[in-house]
Amino acid sequence: MRYRASDKPAQSTAAVRELEARGFALGLPMMQRAGQSAAEFANSHLQPGSQVLCLIGPGNNGGDALVAAQQLQAMGHQVRAVMPVASPHASPDAKQALAHWLAAGGTLQKELSDQRPDLVIDGLFGIGLDRPLSEPWQTIIQTVNAWHTQVLALDIPSGLQADSGQALGEPIRADWTLAFLAPSLATTQSNGASWCGQCWVEDLGLDLNPPPA
Repeated sequence: MRYRASDKPAQSTAAVRELEARGFALGLPMMQRAGQSAAEFANSHLQPGSQVLCLIGPGNNGGDALVAAQQLQAMGHQVRAVMPVASPHASPDAKQALAHWLAAGGTLQKELSDQRPDLVIDGLFGIGLDRPLSEPWQTIIQTVNAWHTQVLALDIPSGLQADSGQALGEPIRADWTLAFLAPSLATTQSNGASWCGQCWVEDLGLDLNPPPA
């Protein structure tokens, strides 16, 4: 279920990781649900047959974006996926998302084209980013920001430290941020919130009430 982020308390990265661990322990298809929710959210802001660019990072955030890419393509949109760097250490879920995207006829590009899309889905980095942005990530983000097109960030805009809201370089400027399980602390702090746009949270079907002691 999707909520306004203001209806859910912001959580630290450690607390969100604990929620993730609960979901995995229950065997929930977390990445599939995250990507499906992102696709549905994006579709609600798009005209039929729109041009969508999905930015794919090396971790699970990138896997979420790949699931969204496959779903949006099935909805009839024209979807491009850019994965600048493939990670040999990707999780099994992220590898499966990539395999499904390719099996569905999707392709991967390493670099941005000059074609400005109707919407960008930011799946570069999620709540785990703790170091300054390096290349090619920073140039990609600066290019997208210069386009002034619509951006949907997954979890948190890439380039923000999720707990402090510190900018680790120039973050991507989102129109919407769709957090999974709980909004990050950065979304409630002025230095971080200014990059996030409207904030939403998707619970991925996990009961977010704390278990009894």
